[in-house]
Amino acid sequence: MKNSPKSKQQASSSKIKVKSLFLINDDYNSFDHVVDCLTAICDHDEIQAEQCALLTHYKGSCEIVIGDATDLEPIKEDLALYGLNVEIL
Repeated sequence: MKNSPKSKQQASSSKIKVKSLFLINDDYNSFDHVVDCLTAICDHDEIQAEQCALLTHYKGSCEIVIGDATDLEPIKEDLALYGLNVEIL
């Protein structure tokens, strides 16, 4: 039986390691600053950014972006430049 395009696609997608970028709570960034960063850098809409900021504040962290580690690294660097504590897991 030949490999179908679907099975090739499944095989290649299984090689991609999906990672998550987490925003970590801190005591020095304002709520508005965090929301502004999430909307500008992560393309969150206002409500999504506010929800992520609230979850981070109350739970300690929040998953803000998922994807390949190579795609997440520039986002992590940009958020870190604006003083946000972020981590790829």
